Amino acid sequence: MKVSTIPASFWRPLKASLLSASLLCCVFACNSAGDKLPVLGEKEVITRTVDGKTVADSVAHQIPDFAFVDQYNDTVTAKTVAGKIYVADFFFTSCPTICPKMKVQLKRVYEKYKGNPDVMLLSHSIDPRHDSVSVLNEFAANLGVTGKQWLFLTGDRDKIYDIGQNSYMVTAQEDSSVPGGVVHSGAFILVDKDRHIRGIYDGTTAAGTDKLLNDIDRLLTEYKS
Repeated sequence: MKVSTIPASFWRPLKASLLSASLLCCVFACNSAGDKLPVLGEKEVITRTVDGKTVADSVAHQIPDFAFVDQYNDTVTAKTVAGKIYVADFFFTSCPTICPKMKVQLKRVYEKYKGNPDVMLLSHSIDPRHDSVSVLNEFAANLGVTGKQWLFLTGDRDKIYDIGQNSYMVTAQEDSSVPGGVVHSGAFILVDKDRHIRGIYDGTTAAGTDKLLNDIDRLLTEYKS
């Protein structure tokens, strides 16, 4: 059986300035009205040859394999989050704008699910040249984060930008015109156990985080049913 993949174009990354609560509600609220959260992102078409015939199937957008380094200098891959729900975001430790707000809100998620083996958090630094392992370790400690449920990731800059924009569907890139020299969205991305995106939320507000917390509970219930 011969298998080939024809990737469909992903959603164009949303600019950080457009990732407001109003936009997120407009795009996603109507999709979350059912019992199950929607799977976000365009599907890919998989073609395979079976008995000499070409068969096409569509598969949901999925976060690809990755490899970054956390605040403990351990390599984090897709295997690290296998069988878990996780929340991803993008930040940098010297961010003078939205990052402090985001970390206050994500700390709420950490505190609610602390000790829950089914939930993790992955915060990707978009300034890896500054955010070394030791810097991230100190940053996590200052937030009161312990253990390996909330991981702060660094690694190759281009790979971090690529997975942000092309997989998590959020803005993550250099921009000398903004404070800090890099621009990123204020989004929290909810990913299920199959690495499908199930929701994107305004991580700079309590309201956006409240919706995330509610949807994490919904997703956990989905897996129990």
